[in-house]
Amino acid sequence: MPLDHYVTLGRSGLRVSPAALGAMTFGEDPGSAGCSVEESEKILKAYLDRGGNFVDTANFYTNGHSEKILGDFLKANGIRDRVVLASKFFFNMHPGDPNGGGAGRTTIRRQLEETLRRLQTDYLDLYWMHNWDRNTPIEETLATLDDLVGSGKVGYIGFSNVPAWVTAQAQTMAVLNRWTPLIALQVEYSLLARTVEGEIAPMARDMGMALVPWSPLKNGFLSGKYRRNAQVSDSERAGYINPPTEDEFKVIDAVIKIAEETNTTAAAVSLAWLKAQKGTVVPIIGARRLEHLESNLEEVVLTADQLEELDQVSKPDLNYPAPLHGELRAMLQFAGTTVDGEASTIYPPLLQSSVRY
Repeated sequence: MPLDHYVTLGRSGLRVSPAALGAMTFGEDPGSAGCSVEESEKILKAYLDRGGNFVDTANFYTNGHSEKILGDFLKANGIRDRVVLASKFFFNMHPGDPNGGGAGRTTIRRQLEETLRRLQTDYLDLYWMHNWDRNTPIEETLATLDDLVGSGKVGYIGFSNVPAWVTAQAQTMAVLNRWTPLIALQVEYSLLARTVEGEIAPMARDMGMALVPWSPLKNGFLSGKYRRNAQVSDSERAGYINPPTEDEFKVIDAVIKIAEETNTTAAAVSLAWLKAQKGTVVPIIGARRLEHLESNLEEVVLTADQLEELDQVSKPDLNYPAPLHGELRAMLQFAGTTVDGEASTIYPPLLQSSVRY
């Protein structure tokens, strides 16, 4: 899907590109796997020129340099109001200060002010809580974010890396208190990381939240660089992450095969599968080089057979009680019938017995 074929993000009026540009790699802070200001601006310009409008960053990415690069570029080109700009709070930017991070009222406000200063803007379109702060009541966080929306400094809110039960509690609380609801969840999701399908993904669909996956290529494993018996050279992370396992290589092999069948890249195939999942799924594309972005943005439409092949080779083992909500649920509830598209194909002997206990 082209970048200018916009989708609404969750239950909201916010229209975004079907793939966001992640700015985690913008900047060369020591210890980061980032890129230069010049390369960052090339990547950003290429994304925007193709109709992209959704840019995602965080206050602590490259120690604030990512936000500064974005702010400088958007101001210099006078296009701030044409970009859906998202950033995050949570991580402590002031070591030694116990109130320098987290999701308390004072911390959120301070972090937002610093983010707005670096981005050289007076508002964010979307503000994410980057992680769950188990030491702060969720109602304090939600009330503070609602105040910020009311002030005009934040347009919409979302959570990242938060358990499903906390998110469901927060969304219900927001609705009951008429606070600003969550419209999206930023989660790890890819062909090699599908456990989100157990609870978070169905909850998001039911409660009107889009999924915005980070690491949709699983640290580059699904980019096409990683192949059996081959050394990876074009990756900053290759030296400090474990290589793919045998089970992961089975998925990688299938992705590469389909990429060859469709004359496209493994990255494009992996992203196409992700965007084909239920609900609204808007993956975050990260790039350290312009050619990485161009590879990710190749367009491909997968057939039903290709999607099924990828589904099966990457099928996750989900925690309890998710297994009880699939085939077994259909077997026990529908007893061989089909209801709302769910069919029981397993013959349940117990249900056919004339004995009742």
